[in-house]
Amino acid sequence: MTKGIKKSVLITDLDNTLYDWVLVWYESFNAMLNELIKISGLPRTQLIQDIKKVHEKHGTSEYAFVIQEIESLQDKHPNKDINKIYKAAVDAYREARRAHLKLYPTVMETLVQLKDRGCLLIGYTESMAFYTNYRVRKLKLDNVLDILFSPEDHELPKGLSPEQLRMYPPATYEFKHTQHKHTPPGELKPNPKILSEIIHSVGSNPDECVYVGDSLMKDIAMAQEAQVADVHAAYGSAQHTDAY
Repeated sequence: MTKGIKKSVLITDLDNTLYDWVLVWYESFNAMLNELIKISGLPRTQLIQDIKKVHEKHGTSEYAFVIQEIESLQDKHPNKDINKIYKAAVDAYREARRAHLKLYPTVMETLVQLKDRGCLLIGYTESMAFYTNYRVRKLKLDNVLDILFSPEDHELPKGLSPEQLRMYPPATYEFKHTQHKHTPPGELKPNPKILSEIIHSVGSNPDECVYVGDSLMKDIAMAQEAQVADVHAAYGSAQHTDAY
């Protein structure tokens, strides 16, 4: 860390740095899967295998339309509304997500203190825009993070539009404070070039920034290569947990 230079920009990873993403995903996915098994009577291994194919196809394990694209369910219910048949699985997923989506202790207090001191707060995540937007809003980080960088969303299923999917007025899904910007398509961490571009985009330089993240390989190595002071959020490492 460069001494004598005031740090005025915090760039932070989100998943497993501000909150336990692995736990939220695991509990939500398991709740959904258990309902799918109960309703369909299909083997757990078969459903997991089919779900994995859908996740790989869309490049995210958070794909919101996974149930309607599960091959074994399509075979079991030809020409039927799969989402309607398995609505209980969707409800179970959402309930588990609400129950487990929480900031790590002291995260909010720390971010607010930094913001009160005039620090620019930037979030940088690999999670796609829609899913990141939901978590930032639900965790009340919209009034805390100044700028958020994430990949754009995957394509919607054919014939669906965002307007058709929304249960509430459009303004409900929009940030009130945080500026949401997108990283280039296909660019994932570790990417020191993207980190440097983020810093440049806010008119800062590496000496004025601190980067916080949980992954030594993706976050810390990236920050060091970009010559940015790094802080390792070791508490976010999930490899030793049952959820991982």
